[in-house]
Amino acid sequence: MSLEEFKDRNIGTQNYRMLDLGESPKSGMEKFKQVVERSVKLELFTGLKVTFREMYKALFKKNMHTVKYPFEKMPIAPRYRAIHQMKRLLESGHYRCIGCGLCEKICIANCIRIDTRYDENQRKEVSEYTINFGRCIFCGYCAEVCPELAIVHGGRYETSSEQRASFSTLEDMLTPLEQLAEQSEFPGFGAISPNADENVKKTPLAY
Repeated sequence: MSLEEFKDRNIGTQNYRMLDLGESPKSGMEKFKQVVERSVKLELFTGLKVTFREMYKALFKKNMHTVKYPFEKMPIAPRYRAIHQMKRLLESGHYRCIGCGLCEKICIANCIRIDTRYDENQRKEVSEYTINFGRCIFCGYCAEVCPELAIVHGGRYETSSEQRASFSTLEDMLTPLEQLAEQSEFPGFGAISPNADENVKKTPLAY
């Protein structure tokens, strides 16, 4: 089911009619009389008839108005703030994170931990990067403050876990190398242009 079909499902197309239900019973005897009258008139089976009718349409006529989750999922917007993703450089496949620590400083839930070190070439690299999804409120500040667009929010929104503290490491959030060509890019400061593959050339200092 597409997003347009989900929005247009039987909304505004049905003819509703008002039912004359009368006045609500106030005393105990009036309530008892109402129960007896409704039992004699078989109003209970009228409701069951409607239920079985809709069930028959759903099972045999494929007139289903619900989404069969998790086998069927609704499309979400590309800017949906779900589980975080770490982007790679299209040139070398290395992660974009420069270890500035702005995401850790701006996180209002205090769920991001980042450790950096210097490699043999005295260049800063990220040694450890974790996000505690048990504390994260998915505000999106970390993605907005990142100067390299290294961390963004992806479309994976299943966050259930048996443990109270659900951590995700840098390797878990990195785009797999085999899916680097399918990595989605968003416009913004530091973003890769759509024709980056034609403009980017390999250099001896590729990282």
